[in-house]
Amino acid sequence: MIMEAMHNRVLQEDLENICDDPYVQSPATLEKLTGRTILITGATGLLGSLLVRTFAAINRNFGTNCRILALVRNEEKARGIYGDLLLRGDVRLIYGDITQQGFVSNLTRTIRGAFLEDVHVDYVFHCAAVTTSKTMVQQPVETIHAALSGTRHLLAFAASQHVESFVYLSSMEVYGDMSVYPDTRATEDRLGYCNPQVVRSNYPESKRMCENMCTAYFAEYGVPVKVARLAQTFGAGILPWENRVFAQFARSVIEKKDIVLHTKGLSEGNYCYSADVMTGLIHLLLGGTNGEAYNVANERCHTTIADMAKLCADDIAGGKIRVVFDIPKENTYGYAQDTKITLDSSKLRALGWEPKTDLREMYTRMIEGMREEKDGQ
Repeated sequence: MIMEAMHNRVLQEDLENICDDPYVQSPATLEKLTGRTILITGATGLLGSLLVRTFAAINRNFGTNCRILALVRNEEKARGIYGDLLLRGDVRLIYGDITQQGFVSNLTRTIRGAFLEDVHVDYVFHCAAVTTSKTMVQQPVETIHAALSGTRHLLAFAASQHVESFVYLSSMEVYGDMSVYPDTRATEDRLGYCNPQVVRSNYPESKRMCENMCTAYFAEYGVPVKVARLAQTFGAGILPWENRVFAQFARSVIEKKDIVLHTKGLSEGNYCYSADVMTGLIHLLLGGTNGEAYNVANERCHTTIADMAKLCADDIAGGKIRVVFDIPKENTYGYAQDTKITLDSSKLRALGWEPKTDLREMYTRMIEGMREEKDGQ
């Protein structure tokens, strides 16, 4: 296995394990990837950056010679993430704002200029999205605009390129409140209630609309789109500025500080390890059915926020820290309403995908990777 020059040994192990996955290294998969051009939006985010590193690792280990185009807005941030890959020429940064008018023609010209020739894009992963709850509450209009305009522009670009496959990264939040059903099991064919009068609903509602836009572009223009409804995803390789709950819990363990919850932590979360999500997305890209949605979750990694905090404090930190509740009268942090939902990933597993990493190992590997990143700086 070819090693990648990086400080994070845990992330390197994850990339090796992805390449060792039977589906990833199968002749059929490698044939579909060889010589193709892959565009990844949101490439300075967790999932986008991991997809870039995943395909770079596949290139190095199997000689697939994919062109990897990482679409970003912030050059400084992107170079900080991809320094090692840029030096080797494993990835090409493409600059653009997916919400801007004229995006499709501008992106086409930018790609042509980067390679000094016409380059056909074969595969698209649309990862760009607002992921911070506080932003969703403080800038709801901008959150909606980024989702709808960005997705429309990417789908229009995909239609103009006649891409072979397009994967839209959606969220488990599209399911809303599943208490309208006798059980909270979420399969792709039923959604719960989402109150459009609640400001924080801008995220799940815009994700729902973007999914419908994907369906519309498939029906009208034949864009071969698949929707990935992701559970909360984390693991080795999270970015330094990540501040979602899982990262906050991990930093509390590392810094030996109490975990502070600003809600009762009653929401039932669905989780999946980042490397498992990568193999799931490759299954979707190459084996999913066009026009359909798939849950990407590890059913074994299902717990409440409070119980996950307790796992970190009592087990992973060895009882050296506590879980403390500091609940404000107003939801100033932008957290979603308490939900009870159990994602059913049997549809994706029917394609041959199987998540491997349980919740405890997700945390131990993420924390080990965070420590290595810090020591390597």
